[in-house]
This record gives sequence, structure tokens and C-alpha cells, in this order.
Amino acid sequence: MEMEDSGGFPRPIRPGVTRVGWIGVGVMGAAMAGRILAAGYSLTVYARTPSKAAGLTAAGARLAASPAAVAAFSDVIFTMVSHPSDVRAAVLDPAAGALSALAPGGVLVDQTTSHPALAREIAAASQARGCWAVDAPVSGGDVGARNGKLAIFAGGEEGVIQWLSPIWEILGRATAMGGPGSGQSSKIANQIAVGGSLLGLSEALVFAESAGLDPREFISAVRVGAAGSAAIELWGERVIERDFLPGGFVEYMVKDLGMALEDGGGEEGAPAAVLPGAALCRQLYQAMLANGDGKMGTQGLITVIERINGK
Repeated sequence: MEMEDSGGFPRPIRPGVTRVGWIGVGVMGAAMAGRILAAGYSLTVYARTPSKAAGLTAAGARLAASPAAVAAFSDVIFTMVSHPSDVRAAVLDPAAGALSALAPGGVLVDQTTSHPALAREIAAASQARGCWAVDAPVSGGDVGARNGKLAIFAGGEEGVIQWLSPIWEILGRATAMGGPGSGQSSKIANQIAVGGSLLGLSEALVFAESAGLDPREFISAVRVGAAGSAAIELWGERVIERDFLPGGFVEYMVKDLGMALEDGGGEEGAPAAVLPGAALCRQLYQAMLANGDGKMGTQGLITVIERINGK
């Protein structure tokens, strides 16, 4: 990678010059990577199931055989995988992980919702190799990914976060949240709010139906008042239409809320906050897993409320 004469940062990001790598091409990852490719950046991708990358390779992306192979063709690498264990394997595996082959001055950006402690570990390992790491999970679901309207919570060196601005602008709006791990802590807090909003939406719609109200008229009436929310705008119509296709999987929400509840998801050694609402939401989402609905979108929470009510 070409470097500036001073400061230690890569030259400004530019389409056709900066080489981008992408690891993980699920519902969110494929849409985000596709936007970067369409903006004129060269793109190298890795997918555990190569067929999932077919749309990207047809549009001009290079398919790599491992995360390390992605690093060989990349200046900045994004990961968007499933669980913290997947992040660890994709980035830190000594043989096949991206960091093992990333040139000094390279930048790693993890956009998976993962654990803050792992983000800090990756940042330290990257620094030891002369590289940079940013934890930057996102919120906005599949709609936000396709439309470039994601909220991006970025943790790490502020100069690197700023350097990434040209790519953030393709994906949505990035906010620097603090040092390594702070992006992940922000996303966990975000998921607590999202879970509570979806629970409120689900219970409101079940109550409205039991009261004989037309659900569309109800949503139209309340969306302009105090009950209006991003949850209603993103999922209200989809819930009414019984469209439970995933933007974010139920199984991931269980994982995210678990990080909040089990150890606080924050600074090491800090006591976990007492979060009764998040605990209830996680219990209800775990019921969806028990019902075999783990691959359903998080807006499917209404199905549990309906079951409780004998519907």
C-alpha cells in the first residue's frame, strides 16, 4: 500500500486505487459490498459458501479462497459475519486469518455485531503488526444496507475512522464512538432499544386486532404521534403483511442481547447492568428459537405474542 510521507496513514481512499476486501456476504454483507463495488472500488470477497458471492463476482468482484487470500489483494478489509467466533477465525486465525497476510498500514473494519473485548483484542493484535482496526457494527437492517442508509457505530483511532469516510458515505452515516470496543458497546445498546421497540410494536398490533381495529389504520394514526418510531417505519407494514424475511436474524438478536446481559458487553471487569426489559426480550426471542424460527427476521417477534394469546 502506498503510504503518506508522514502520519503513518494510507493515502486518501479513492475508487480505482484503494483495494477493498470483504469477508461475509450474507443478507447484509452482500448488499453493503455490492454498493462499494458499484461505487468503482476493486473488491475481493471471501464467502464460506462461495455460491453466495455469485452476484458480486458476476459484477466484477474477485473471489478469494480464504480471509488471508483476501488480505493479499486488499488495503482495507471489512468483515460482516455471524458470531464473535466467526470474527475471531476470519481475522485472528494464524494461518488463514486476514491479519496474518495484511500488509503493514492495512486497515481491518469489523462490521459484525461482536463482543467489545474481542474488538479490543483485534485492535491490539493489529497494532502489533503495524496495522489498524476499527469495530463498526451497523443498524438499519436489509433496507438500510441496500439503500446506503445504515447507522454505523465506529470504535477505534479517530484518524482512521475519518480516513474511512469515503466508504462510510457509501454505506450510511458513521459516528465515532470512542476507542476500540466502543462501536460494539454502542451496537449492543442499540439492540436493547430495538428489541424493546419491536416488543412494543408487536403487543400494540396484537391488542389492536383483539379490539377490532384495522391494523393499517392504527399504524397510520399512531405513527405521527408519540408512538411513532423507526420500528414502525421499518417493520410496521412488514409485520402486518406477515413478511418475516430477515434483515437481521432472530438468532443474532439472542446473541446480541446475551452479550448485554451476561457480562455487560462493556469494559472488562465491569459489572453487568440490570436490564429487565432486555432480559424479557431475549426470553421471547429464545422462544422463537424453540419454535424453530431462528432464521426469521426480528420483526417476527409478534408470533410469540400471538402464541401466548392463543392465536
